[in-house]
Amino acid sequence: MQLPPDHRTLSPHTGYTRAHWEAAADSLLAAVEPYATEDRALYHFPGDHESWSGRLSDGLEGYARTLLLAAFRRDETALERYADGLAAGVSGIWPRIEDRSQPLVEAASIALALRLTRPLLWDRLDDPVRQRAAHWLADALTAEAWPCNWELFPVTVGGFLQEIGHETEESRKAIDRGLERIEDWYVGGGWYTDGDGRKYDYYNGWAMHLYPVLHAWLARDERLLELYGGRLSRHLEDYARLFGGDGAPMHQGRSLTYRFATTAPLWLGALTGRTPLSPGETRRLASGALRYFLERGAVDANGLLTLGWHGPDKTVLQGYSGPASPYWASKGFLGLLLPAEHEVWTAVEEPAPAERTDAVTAIAAPNWLLQSTSSDGLVRLHNHGSEDVRYDPYYTRLAYSTATVPSRWYDNSVIVGHDPSRTDIEPLGVGEGWAASRHSAGGGARVTSLVLAQGAVEVRAHLVAGAEAGTPVRITGWACRDGVRAEIRPVAGLDNELCGVTGTGDTLFVALARLTAERDPAPLDELVTVRVDGEGGIHVRWSDGREAEARLADGEGVSVRA
Repeated sequence: MQLPPDHRTLSPHTGYTRAHWEAAADSLLAAVEPYATEDRALYHFPGDHESWSGRLSDGLEGYARTLLLAAFRRDETALERYADGLAAGVSGIWPRIEDRSQPLVEAASIALALRLTRPLLWDRLDDPVRQRAAHWLADALTAEAWPCNWELFPVTVGGFLQEIGHETEESRKAIDRGLERIEDWYVGGGWYTDGDGRKYDYYNGWAMHLYPVLHAWLARDERLLELYGGRLSRHLEDYARLFGGDGAPMHQGRSLTYRFATTAPLWLGALTGRTPLSPGETRRLASGALRYFLERGAVDANGLLTLGWHGPDKTVLQGYSGPASPYWASKGFLGLLLPAEHEVWTAVEEPAPAERTDAVTAIAAPNWLLQSTSSDGLVRLHNHGSEDVRYDPYYTRLAYSTATVPSRWYDNSVIVGHDPSRTDIEPLGVGEGWAASRHSAGGGARVTSLVLAQGAVEVRAHLVAGAEAGTPVRITGWACRDGVRAEIRPVAGLDNELCGVTGTGDTLFVALARLTAERDPAPLDELVTVRVDGEGGIHVRWSDGREAEARLADGEGVSVRA
């Protein structure tokens, strides 16, 4: 991909400007064009990973997600090609939108793109094509959605159809129904769970916030924009801390192959004026993520986005991932809707939160503790509240970071009786420098877990209850990866291999852990002292003199005094 030279005066951290985003968008759009069918209704990208929806649906996905990119770019030449594809697609080529079917997802991208570019695309179509397109989209208003972020796809379609005066009553009902549904999942502090349960990940930003905020903004509905924009602004206070100093987003959750779609809520805040971030910080975070992926093989030799994280990587895929799935990364180009003279493009870049200072930040809604260090730009997420067993290991590990990936060797786990499972996660609270939870483990055991953090250092404690005496227990730390150093050391109940056994009652296991990219970090013994008493008490003294005391008890939770 050919990009302009770095502009280190305007963008001292990333070198990227609006011209780089435009060039990246143009390159991606040019690369997909050879894979369009002759009528341009479908885009079939190469690869052997067909989604469970089948080739026809995958081809529609290729059309819809790259159309979204053309819409953000406002590329009139490209939009003319997509107009031809739309005319062909709604003439019987595209699959119908049915209950819980993938075309419902793609209909939302198409409707959003048509709404954003109405004078350039929709208004130039012949009336019979518009009628057929509206009728095809209208099935999204009544199709049953999966009970998660999918509830917002009829909202997005309904907003467009309402704007053009088609099926206005059904559109209103679909909008009201979807927006009412997500109220069940708003948990406060700017966070939603993606459906019932405790499913917290990037879908908060690129779905749960994106669609209602854009709908309110496009509809010029100030009441809705105040509601959803306020939630977005609060969410961005936490969200900005999920990016490493190298631009890497947190490697947690599902659909990671969407890559720099993670930047969409950053741009959305700037677009709608609902953000706590300065313009220079917004662009630094977004451009950092784009550069991170472009420099690490996200685009192949043909200029196509691959199925993976850096390069191709099937371990981050789900059954719904098809060859065109990565093109939901198009959401990351939302910032191109902002004019070139907008301050988000003209302000000098400012450091990201992970670059400014060391921080340990409690996030109450998902019961997460974020731990970042400015010396190496690493961000670590201690997960004491997010769970979706369908997508393990990207939800159920005890910790994630911007520099490591979950391994098949069960990193960041408590393995009880050779069983690494962690289910029924129960949050026990977060506070200044700590987070705690309880979960079900192997053999019917219960594990109460606590992490205390400062700088790059972690004190990890696990109280195992309900296991037979003599049950083996193993504690694991961070997965190894080039460029970072992972350490874990026993403190109590563990041997040098981080293995131990349960006693006749509740048994406490304590370890020190650290993940760092510093070249010559100070020894752990110089940074923290830990003492464990015989009643589940832990006494911690950090090198700066600060102290913390904690006590774990099965059935009673965790008490922490810092």
